Amino acid sequence: MTLKLIVAAILATAVPALPALAETTHEKIKTDAGRQYFDAECRRCHAVDARDPSYGPPLEHVVGRRAGSYEGYDYSEALTGSGIVWTPAALRAWMEDNDGFMPGTKMRHVGIDDRTVQDFILSYLASISR
Repeated sequence: MTLKLIVAAILATAVPALPALAETTHEKIKTDAGRQYFDAECRRCHAVDARDPSYGPPLEHVVGRRAGSYEGYDYSEALTGSGIVWTPAALRAWMEDNDGFMPGTKMRHVGIDDRTVQDFILSYLASISR
């Protein structure tokens, strides 16, 4: 087999994996950036692990969790009675304007309105919710 045929055979088997690799790399970059934004914007009140208590409820496994349901945290009546499930869309709305999204919440207004920053934080929250 000639060198050209060997290289062609290797590339033919490697090329289908490149998009998956690129997506994995892209998601890792988003998740890493999200962790940094989380640490800068959210960590002062929220831990990601229940073993590391903080002022607010821990956000590990938050995606898909019913709002106001983390046991042992004293939520506002507005949040516990909302019936909301923390989907990416609900979390995005919360990050952008939690007071407008949930009047009566006890969390101070944060106002992360940059959609790219929201995407990064959502990617990180999804990674700690799996």
